[in-house]
Amino acid sequence: MNDTPTRLPLNRTTILLLVLALAVIWFVPLGWRHLLPSDEGRYAEMAREMFVTGDWITPRYNAYKYFEKPPLQTWANALTFAWFGIGEWQARLYTALTGFAGVLLIGFTGARVFNAATGVFAAIVLACSPYWNLMGHFNTLDMGLSFWMALTLCSLLLAQRPNLSNSCVRGWMWLCWASMAMAVLSKGLVGVILPGAVLVLYTLIARDWAMWKRLHLIGGLIVFFAIVTPWFVLVQQRNPEFLNFFFIVQQFKRYLTPEQNRPGAFYYFVPVLLVGFLPWLSVTVQSVRHAWRQPRQPNGFAPVTLMLTWVVFIFLFFSASHSKLLSYTLPIAPPIAMLIGMYLPLVTRDQWRRHLAGYALFLVAAAFAALFLGRLGSGRNPAELYIEYRSWVLAALGVAFVLTLVALWLNRRSKAGILGAVASFGAAWLLLGTIAGTGHDVFGRQSSGVLLAPAIKAQLAKLPPDTPFYSVGVLDHTLPFYVGHTMIMVEHADELTFGVSVEPQKWVPTIDQWIALWKADRYALALIPPSTYDRLVTQGLPMQVIARDSRRVVVMKPLEPLVPQAPQAAPAAPAPAPVEKPQP
Repeated sequence: MNDTPTRLPLNRTTILLLVLALAVIWFVPLGWRHLLPSDEGRYAEMAREMFVTGDWITPRYNAYKYFEKPPLQTWANALTFAWFGIGEWQARLYTALTGFAGVLLIGFTGARVFNAATGVFAAIVLACSPYWNLMGHFNTLDMGLSFWMALTLCSLLLAQRPNLSNSCVRGWMWLCWASMAMAVLSKGLVGVILPGAVLVLYTLIARDWAMWKRLHLIGGLIVFFAIVTPWFVLVQQRNPEFLNFFFIVQQFKRYLTPEQNRPGAFYYFVPVLLVGFLPWLSVTVQSVRHAWRQPRQPNGFAPVTLMLTWVVFIFLFFSASHSKLLSYTLPIAPPIAMLIGMYLPLVTRDQWRRHLAGYALFLVAAAFAALFLGRLGSGRNPAELYIEYRSWVLAALGVAFVLTLVALWLNRRSKAGILGAVASFGAAWLLLGTIAGTGHDVFGRQSSGVLLAPAIKAQLAKLPPDTPFYSVGVLDHTLPFYVGHTMIMVEHADELTFGVSVEPQKWVPTIDQWIALWKADRYALALIPPSTYDRLVTQGLPMQVIARDSRRVVVMKPLEPLVPQAPQAAPAAPAPAPVEKPQP
């Protein structure tokens, strides 16, 4: 469709080398960081529990029913644990695979719908944008959702190309419906509501009514429900409370009310996208202007209009929500990359020289600002951690600066042309995110609690398997994964409120009740915030510290030798009613 002239040395060898280089940078660092709370620890622990219990229908978190999200990513992570063992890189593998596959997908689609240059540049833009790169290395649900939604969009674009046979159109559209089903199993109704709304809006804007004849609605709906229905039926059969909580509370109230305590201004996602596509900001406006001038296909379909509708509607949809997180607008990253990729082959050497020189100066300024990171210290994250992290940030900025200079040099060479400059500049930002992200583990070691895990696991190994492990007044998202043991919630249910409501026997409502249980237990462990621990010490509660840091204290019930009781001459007074012990 797009006859953009290029000076690119495009061949299979070049493309293969770029893909291999990206794969090395993308996958090798997966296990170099510890899991971060809350998402990474939560979804890793859910998968660990699914794997060790063998229950693949009812998702659980800390042994409580957890129906906030569908199970696709939990299934994938549990399978990864089964195949490769339990660990950090295994917990991130599915997310990394979907992020990497999204890069290849956008490159393939750009080459087939537009031209080879668009495909290569769109893939580079997406892979090297901090938004996609960083989210592709965290164990969260939004990257998986974004991949399946990108596959929905791309398969629709591929199906609507002119002069395709009916069987080819049907195959791509069935893939489109299947990917929508996988998006629903990733995060719920947004996987079908958002693409459906975009399609309707596109039809009204472009007046492309003929496209509906090529959607293969009947066969597509059969494919969609064949994939989606089985789990929803099975989980409802086993858990009658599921449908109301999943659809009413999580899908609608979450969007329409501020109950999740994740507020944000309407412009919340504007800085997210500005930082997320920072390497390409200087060409973004020109890219949209160029894309908007592209003609329709001979069959009347307008792929650019569809992509712009996708970007604008999804951005506004999440901007209007009462619940906001940085990753919510990630599904619009692939079409943004495609629009930028369409324009990059047209950028002249002089334009690129100015672009690269500006970013070189930006990197120098960022390095100067990084020198003051040590001033950000706090009680939870001391200044020493920021000083240690500063070395990583400066190293990342230094590598990016050198590669930007290489891109300036390549830009002057007629043979390498723009491809070498773009690839080198993209690598600068890819490595900047990779190095700085890896260095962030100086904080991750503290927040994850991994430094406490060896002492806790050593103590657990000496105790019976059913030893209760209480979590007093706080939900720790990462420590259960690292110690391989679920925890009994005390007083503060946090996001496990629903699980507690349907299985109230599994938790302890008040600290006073927990104290009674603690005194009655022969063996027990507890995770306690430092302030609570100090208060309990003043009350004389018997506790033996086995591990602690600035955020948590882990204690055990001091072991006392069993002393045989002498027979009593007279019957003892009636004992008080026992406190019901929660199930571990």
